[in-house]
Amino acid sequence: MMKIFFNTLLILSFFSAVSAENHLKFFVESALKNNLKLNAERKNQKSIKENINISRSEFLPSISLSSDQISSQSTNRTNQSGSNLSDTNLDTETTSITIDQKIFQGFKGYNSLKKSELEVKQADFKLKQTEQQTILDTISAYFDFIFKTKNEKFNLSNVNLFERQVESDSARLQKGEITLTDLAQSESSLAGANANLIKAKTELLASKTNFERVIREKVPSLINVNERIEVDLPNTLQEAINVAKLNNTDLLIAKLDYQIAEKDLNIEKAKLSPSASINYSKSENKDYSSTIDELDQETVKATITWPIIKGGENISSIKKSSLKKQRSLLLSEDAENRVITEITNAWSKYQSSESVLVATEAQLKAAEIANEGITLEYDSGNTRTTLEVIQSRSLLLEARIASAKAQRDFMISKFELAFQLGTLSSNSIKSL
Repeated sequence: MMKIFFNTLLILSFFSAVSAENHLKFFVESALKNNLKLNAERKNQKSIKENINISRSEFLPSISLSSDQISSQSTNRTNQSGSNLSDTNLDTETTSITIDQKIFQGFKGYNSLKKSELEVKQADFKLKQTEQQTILDTISAYFDFIFKTKNEKFNLSNVNLFERQVESDSARLQKGEITLTDLAQSESSLAGANANLIKAKTELLASKTNFERVIREKVPSLINVNERIEVDLPNTLQEAINVAKLNNTDLLIAKLDYQIAEKDLNIEKAKLSPSASINYSKSENKDYSSTIDELDQETVKATITWPIIKGGENISSIKKSSLKKQRSLLLSEDAENRVITEITNAWSKYQSSESVLVATEAQLKAAEIANEGITLEYDSGNTRTTLEVIQSRSLLLEARIASAKAQRDFMISKFELAFQLGTLSSNSIKSL
């Protein structure tokens, strides 16, 4: 009994594992883990975080230690007058320590630190933006692969139908029920169906290759093509715009650009302010060639610096930073207007794709009913012609493809809207 129980658990775990490797979240997680651009952005984020430590170092003392040792010997020779010159020995060792502490910099250090903190926030948003783009690329590739899989299946089914029809029409021609022209129409349709199947297979291969490129994994031979996926979306356009103003990464990055430009201006202004620092140094000088063994020296120095003029460079730097700040403000306002436009377009696309989906599903249902009736009437030898059957099947194939395409477009439109909102994440994807 226990053996059966454990075997059942093993089987269930196997199917769970298979299922896990076939759903959208698995592919999204693979892309988030393996995407090269995303991993590069993660490295960039970490490097920018180090700027905070660099900025903080401006508030801390700098300490330097140095040591010099000189050892030399010279021997005097007899000069032209016959006098002897003495020998000279020099053997000294000097050790010194110096401590510098900045007291005031006109708030340059403070603004540099705040700028670094803003840059870290901006790097976080850029990373989030890249993550969201990776998720959207994965979702788009996923649903396109599903569509192309269905498209290949529909065309294969169409080829099989025309193959049976050609066989049937050949037999009916022998019985005199149809003409040679009817058979030729069926054979021509079969050739066209085979050509469309080849095209569908090529498109499926290209879609599969693109999907694997995005997730940087091999796509399993079977995936859950009927998986129902949902994502939380606002109920109205105005609600969507309000959400985007708080979460859209393009807008948030643009606003931070303005704040960073503001800190840059403050830093340039601080360069015109007085600065103060204190310096402490201590040195030990040992002279082994002298009667004085050691000479110690301690120095404390306070320095106040106030730049007056630097050939106009400082004034021009302030003007340049001020213009950059104004530019960043304009770009921030433009980003907000652009986001509103993009949200409006994404909302419209989402709404229209849903309407198209409903229409194509109705079209498919009607085409299925019509094709079934025409095929039955043709097979029973009633008045339906070969051309009518061919046209009916062509319309059915077109309806199936249109419905599958509408399903793909509708699903992608939902996640494109979530991307524009700035709310797209792996956790926001819900399987039903």
